[in-house]
Amino acid sequence: MSNDESVNRTDKQPRSEAWKTALTTLQDVKPPYIPEDGSVMTILIEYPPGDPGTPPHRHSGPAFGYVLEGEMRFELEGEPERVIKAGKTFWEPGGDVIHYQDGNARTDSWSRFVVTMMCEPGKPMLTLVDEEELAQRAHLRAPRPTV
Repeated sequence: MSNDESVNRTDKQPRSEAWKTALTTLQDVKPPYIPEDGSVMTILIEYPPGDPGTPPHRHSGPAFGYVLEGEMRFELEGEPERVIKAGKTFWEPGGDVIHYQDGNARTDSWSRFVVTMMCEPGKPMLTLVDEEELAQRAHLRAPRPTV
């Protein structure tokens, strides 16, 4: 059988209809303006049980994420802390907003999440916030949960 015959035989197989119901919208957010020459990166974050995650930081552009496994403790400036479970999405606007927490909310399993980030040209994707700035902006942080 020639390569042409093999291609023709494949083309005659019935097509799947699964594509019609395969898509599920998990998140639909209008991002802020994306500057010319910006970049977009998709990263995988994996934290061991109980890990507090990245210290307070900010991103130069918006970030859109999906929790693959476990639970993530998530807190943005001005919003109350919340736990995002596997199969759920999150997003943050980036820019001047402080991202306080992204750690593993569980002490018995890993937390894994994927984030697609838009980065301004010439700026780092992540910048840590120092203690002095955290103190200056403390009034912008939502009240802490009581234990």
